[in-house]
Amino acid sequence: MWSTEIPAFAPLLIGAVLALFTRGWLRGIVTLGVILASGWHLLQVPEGITVSVSFLGYDLVPYRVDKLSLIFGYVFHIAALIGVIFALHVKDTVQQVAALVYAAAALGAVFAGDLLTLFVCWELLAVSSVFLIWARRTQRSYLAGLRYLIIQVLSGVILLAGLLVHASATGSLAFDYIGLEGSGGWLIFLAFGIKACFPLLHNWLTDAYPEATPTGTVFLSAFTTKVAVYALARSFPGTELLVFIGAAMTCFPIFFAVIENDLRRVLAYSLINQVGFMICGIGIGTALSINGAVSHAFNDIIFKGLLFMSMGAVLHMTGRINGSDLGGLYKSMPKTAALCIVGAASISAFPLFSGFVSKSMVMAAALEEGYDWVWLMLLFASAGVFHHAGIKIPYFAFFSHDSGIRTTEPPANMLTAMTIAAVLCIAIGVYPHWLYQLLPFDTGYNPYDATHVLTQTQLLFFSALAFVWLNLQKLYPPELHSVNLDAEWLYRRLFPRIIGAGFSRIWQIDRDFRGWFLARIHGLLEYLAHLHYPGGRASVTRPTGHMVIWVAVLLAVYLWLLLSFPNADTAIGH
Repeated sequence: MWSTEIPAFAPLLIGAVLALFTRGWLRGIVTLGVILASGWHLLQVPEGITVSVSFLGYDLVPYRVDKLSLIFGYVFHIAALIGVIFALHVKDTVQQVAALVYAAAALGAVFAGDLLTLFVCWELLAVSSVFLIWARRTQRSYLAGLRYLIIQVLSGVILLAGLLVHASATGSLAFDYIGLEGSGGWLIFLAFGIKACFPLLHNWLTDAYPEATPTGTVFLSAFTTKVAVYALARSFPGTELLVFIGAAMTCFPIFFAVIENDLRRVLAYSLINQVGFMICGIGIGTALSINGAVSHAFNDIIFKGLLFMSMGAVLHMTGRINGSDLGGLYKSMPKTAALCIVGAASISAFPLFSGFVSKSMVMAAALEEGYDWVWLMLLFASAGVFHHAGIKIPYFAFFSHDSGIRTTEPPANMLTAMTIAAVLCIAIGVYPHWLYQLLPFDTGYNPYDATHVLTQTQLLFFSALAFVWLNLQKLYPPELHSVNLDAEWLYRRLFPRIIGAGFSRIWQIDRDFRGWFLARIHGLLEYLAHLHYPGGRASVTRPTGHMVIWVAVLLAVYLWLLLSFPNADTAIGH
């Protein structure tokens, strides 16, 4: 039996090394075996395990196990297993190795007990995940990956600055409650906020995730933002500012998702929307709301992964992902369509599906703590996510106008991965208590009370009715070939224009100055040339007698000065 003190991320790093030196079916066996073995090992690890080391006078804890880290460790293994199965047909070493390193970094972050270990895993998350974007090998994916990497590394730099300031102020690098009392706390909060997609800091996700490979996006959707959610739950529970940040995150993506044509970008906006519920729950800070945030993170990894897998399968089989180019695929991909509907029902929080048993905890906690307006925002966001993820995704991909595309179901490994995720979505929704047993607190929450079931059913019914009416009246935003920019317009359009205009002015001034300077040099050269041309003043032949006269004049002046001031030479000598 493996030692329980072996860090959870170690087996996956070993698997990444083995995957680098294996090929074909052997690599698939290695990656699946490593994840299964690592998951089995984690099931044997009890709460309370810590591994401590001393470094530069600080006590570091690179491995700490408690209920909060364990539940994220479990779901990260589930996500890695489903993602690897979904990508078994891929024969790209870069993607397969990067995916395992990425999952290992996420596990390292959630089991880190100190901020320095967290920082190392934070940066490894960024470096490993960018290869899943670049692996698509297009110009757009290359540029999106560069922007993604810059922002992710910036988050790490801010985290490093924050932990240094925090350590200087407190004398500790412990990764526990930090709060916003000092400047170090604010810097760490900002670093976490970038990865959690706070408003105006979110565009790296909607920019980069849709440009990744069909399989790479499944891994990306599972780890980065959920590590940030974990970090906030660990360090900033009960921070009221998070309540309002999270509420804003649930609402604003809806408007962009409704008008977006790229269906994977719609899901990227939906991912921000769902993370908003988690952030809001962390900010409320009660046992019920923290449980809601953590359980919703657990469920979101699975049902959002299912939706990304279904759209990845569509992209893999048709080469298209825009809603305007798709439609009618239920005829040739009925299994994928059915599995996609399970994911759509789960994210929309239909009763008996996973989203129903977790999202309601956050909303109930908001009412209990007197955040009535926040509850209304969450209610609006729940209706909105049903529109853009619950209806729009399956409708425009599989059931709208017949695009004439005829294909087949995706490979068996893709269908297997989607089926596993769909079964989990239904199992958690029907029997949520096994998930509740893994949560940090025991609250005795029952999601299936009559009030909750009726409220959610009415919300979904009238949201569906609104969608149908808008479509019949031709008022629902059509799917158009376009690129939608929100806050990223600042750094993808405005800033380049300002910088370009500034440099254009600088280059113009430089051209004008160089032109003026060269004109002066040219004029001087022309003047000197004219002096020495035949007929110029410097080329005139003068009689020798003129020079004799000037020498005689100078000599006379010298003699006059010498006779007039006889002591001048003596004074000069001294």
